[in-house]
Amino acid sequence: MTLKLYDHPLSPYAQKVKILMREKGLAFQAVMPGGLGAGGAQGAFVAASPRAEVPALEDGEVRVFDSTIILEYLEDAYPEPALRPSVAADRARVRMLEEVMDTHFEAITWGLSELAWFRRAEGELAETIRANAARQIAGFYRWLDGELGDRPWFNGEAFGWGDLCVVPFVNGAVGQGHAVPAGSRLADWLARANARPSVAATVNDVRTWQSGASMGDVAELVAKGLFKREYRDHRLEWMIKSGGLEVVVQGVARDNIRFAPEFG
Repeated sequence: MTLKLYDHPLSPYAQKVKILMREKGLAFQAVMPGGLGAGGAQGAFVAASPRAEVPALEDGEVRVFDSTIILEYLEDAYPEPALRPSVAADRARVRMLEEVMDTHFEAITWGLSELAWFRRAEGELAETIRANAARQIAGFYRWLDGELGDRPWFNGEAFGWGDLCVVPFVNGAVGQGHAVPAGSRLADWLARANARPSVAATVNDVRTWQSGASMGDVAELVAKGLFKREYRDHRLEWMIKSGGLEVVVQGVARDNIRFAPEFG
C-alpha cells in the first residue's frame, strides 16, 4: 500500500518525513494541498490534519499529523531499518535535537522568509531583524557542532533520526545565505548528509518545485490579505524577541497573518 503524505516541498517538517520514508524504502505519494497560503485548506487534508499544517500522513485508515508523531508512527509501523538509536540516552539526545530544530531554529529561517519574500519589514527594522537572525544562527551552528562532537553522525555511528531532524533546517539556513563555517565538523557532516540518496532526493524536490513555481508578487497578496502566513507559537515568539513586534501588530491589524484554526 502506498502511503500518502500531504506535503509542501519547502517545509522542513515534511522534508524530515520524506527522508525517513526514503531511508526505509517506503513508497509514498506526496500531495500538496490547496489553501495553505490563504488559510482555506479543507477536505481530506483537514480531516488528516485538523491544524491544517503539513505534513500529514495517510496510511490506509490511519491518519497522523505533526512531523514528530509521524516519524514515531512510521518507526513503530515499519521498524526496519531502525532509525532511532538503540540506547535510551541516545534516543533522548536526538529527540532533544529535534525539539530544538523544530521549535527554535525553524523560526529563524521562517522569519527570514517573511522579510525576503513577503516584505513584512524593510529598511532599518528589517536590518535589525536580519542581524539578530545572523547572530542566532551562528550560535546554533556552534551548538550543533558541539552536539555532534566526535560522532560521524548526530545519530551515532550511522545516519538516522538525529540527522534527518537536523539537515532540512540547516539546509534552509544555508539557502538563506548563512553558510556553515568551512572546516567545521558541522560542515563535514552536512556534506556527508547531503550526499545520501534520501536527502539528495528531498533536496531535489525543493529545486524541482522552485523551478516550476511562480511566486508572483506574494508580498502584494499579503498586503491585500489574500495570503496569510501562520504565526505558530515559536514563530510568534521569535519575531517579537528579534525586534519584529511591529510586524506582528501590523499583521494583526491588517488581517494578513493567521493562527492555528479552531477544532470541530
